[in-house]
Amino acid sequence: MDFMKTYEHWLTSPYITAEERAELEAIKNDPKEIESRFQSYLAFGTAGLRGTMGAGTYKMNVHVIRHATQAFAEVVLAEGPEAAKKGVAICYDCRNNGDIFAREAACVMAANGIHVRLFDDMRPTPELSYAVRHYGCQAGINVTASHNPKEYNGYKVYWSDGAQLPPKHAAEVAAKMEELDIFEGPKTMDFNEALDKRIIEWMGRETDEAFLDEVMAMVNDYDTVKAAADNFHMVYTPFHGTGRVLIPEALRRLGIKHLHCEPRQMIKDGNFSTVVSPNPENPEGFYLSVDLANEVGADFILGSDPDADRVGLMIRDHDGKFIPLTGNQTGVLLFDYLIGALKRTGKMPANPVGLKTIVTTSMFNAVAEKNGIAHFDTFTGFKFIAEKKNALEGSGEGKVIFAFEESYGYMFGDYVRDKDAVTAAVLMAEMASYYSLKGIKLIDALEACYEKYGAYAEKTINLVMPGLDGQKKMAQLMVSLRENAPKAIAGVEVVKTRDYLPGEEKDVKTGEVVKMELCDSNVLSFILADGTVILVRPSGTEPKVKVYILAHGENLEATRAQVAEYVKWANSLAE
Repeated sequence: MDFMKTYEHWLTSPYITAEERAELEAIKNDPKEIESRFQSYLAFGTAGLRGTMGAGTYKMNVHVIRHATQAFAEVVLAEGPEAAKKGVAICYDCRNNGDIFAREAACVMAANGIHVRLFDDMRPTPELSYAVRHYGCQAGINVTASHNPKEYNGYKVYWSDGAQLPPKHAAEVAAKMEELDIFEGPKTMDFNEALDKRIIEWMGRETDEAFLDEVMAMVNDYDTVKAAADNFHMVYTPFHGTGRVLIPEALRRLGIKHLHCEPRQMIKDGNFSTVVSPNPENPEGFYLSVDLANEVGADFILGSDPDADRVGLMIRDHDGKFIPLTGNQTGVLLFDYLIGALKRTGKMPANPVGLKTIVTTSMFNAVAEKNGIAHFDTFTGFKFIAEKKNALEGSGEGKVIFAFEESYGYMFGDYVRDKDAVTAAVLMAEMASYYSLKGIKLIDALEACYEKYGAYAEKTINLVMPGLDGQKKMAQLMVSLRENAPKAIAGVEVVKTRDYLPGEEKDVKTGEVVKMELCDSNVLSFILADGTVILVRPSGTEPKVKVYILAHGENLEATRAQVAEYVKWANSLAE
C-alpha cells in the first residue's frame, strides 16, 4: 500500500469533512505520522477492528466503520433473504464517538435492507450478546474498545448464536473489505428516514428487563444474601462505563442493602478522567473505591470495565489493606463457591462441565476433578468457549455451569455467549455475602482453596512492541521460538513443546510428535520438568506478545519464587 498516495487521495476526497481535512493537513510535513495512519487498513479478525481514533485507514473513524459494515452486510445477505429480516442488533459503550459510530453502522445496514435493532443508549457487551439471541438476530455489532485507553475505539461483530464472529465469517468480511473502496463502496441512508420506515428500531428498557430476568435467574441463594445484608457492605465502580445502570440494579435485586457506588466514576465519561486506565486488571484504577471502602467499612470492592464484560475484585488482606485478586484467583474462588452453592441448593445439573482457555490457571482443572466436574480447554477468546459450549450441550455430552479466562472474563447460563460482568457481579456478591455470613474473610476462603486444591501461581507478561516495526518484531519472535525452541528455561528442562498452529505436541527427548485436538492458532507452549507450563502468543487486538506462566509446586512461597525466575526469561524475549 502506497501510504503517501492514499494520504493524498484522502486529502482530496469529497467524502471527508472539513475537520478531517484540517487534521490531515496538519501532518503534511510529518511522513512518519502519515505512514502510521495510512500504512495499511486495520486488520479485520474474529475480534473485529480496534485502533486509535483519527483520520486515516489505520485509524478508527466513520469511513472505516462504514467500510467494515458494508462488508459485514454483504456477508449477512449471503445467508439469504431471511437473514435480512432477522437483522442485526447494535450497541456501543461510553467511548467518545461510540454513538456516532453505532448510528453510522445502523445506516449502512439499513441501506442494505437489513433490519436493525439499535440500543437507545450505551449498554453492556453481554446485553448485546443476549439481544442477538433473544430477538433471533442474524448478527450483532458492538462499538467498543473494551478496556483499552481513551484514545481507542473498536468494532466487535457477533453471529446468530450471540458469540463473536467465527473465523470463517471473519475471513469473509476481511475479503469483502479488500474488494470495496472505502469511500464509494458503502451504501448508507438517512437515519431518521430509516427510523420512519422502521428499518431501524430502538431497543431500550424492555430489553434490559428481559436480560435482567435471565441474570437474576442465576442466583443460587437469596436467603443467605438476605441474612447477611444488614452487615455486608460493598463498593462498586463502573470506571465511567456501561455497568453504571444494570449492575447496581441487579445487585439491589439480589438483596444487597449497603451498596456504595463510587460517585465520580458513576459518571459516563469517554475520557475516563479519574483513571489512567479503565481496566479492572490494573489495581491503581481502584484508588477512589478503596478510599470509599475504608470510609464505609466495606471489605469487598467490585469494578467492571467500560463495556462491562470484565470484572475485577479487591479484598482485604490479613493486615486490613486492600489487595487485587487476579483473574485466575477470582475464577477459582468463584468456581469453588459455585459448585458448593449448586450442590447445597439442589441446582447442580446432570453431567456438569467447566470450561477455560489454555492460558488460564490449571488450578481450575484441580477444582473440577476434585468435585467430579468434567473440564475442557479452549483457545483464548470467548468465541471458542461459546463454540465448545454449543458443541457439548448440542451433543448432550454435558452442561456448562461456568466458563472463564484469566483476563477477568466469566460466563454463565444459556442467554449470553460472551464475557458477562453483570451476571458475574451478582454471583460474586452472592459469594461474598455467603462468606461474610459465616464470618470468613475472602482472603481466608482463597487460602482454603490453595490448601484444598494445591499451590498454584500464575503470571502474565506483556511484551509491548509498538510502532511500525511492532508487528514484524512479534512475527519474528514467534518464528525464532519455533525454529530454536529453548531446551531449558531458567535452568529447568523443557520436556515437551506444543505448537497450536499445526496442532502438534513434541516429546523433546524422543522426538515423538502427536496430534492435538486444538490447532490453527498462533500459540506456542513449553512444558517444563517441574510441571510449569509457559505459553507465548501474539495479542489479536494490541501490539504485544503475551507470555503466560502457569506453575504448580509444593507450597505457595516456593511456587511464587519459581514464577519469578520464569518472569526473567519472559522479559528477556523482548531484548
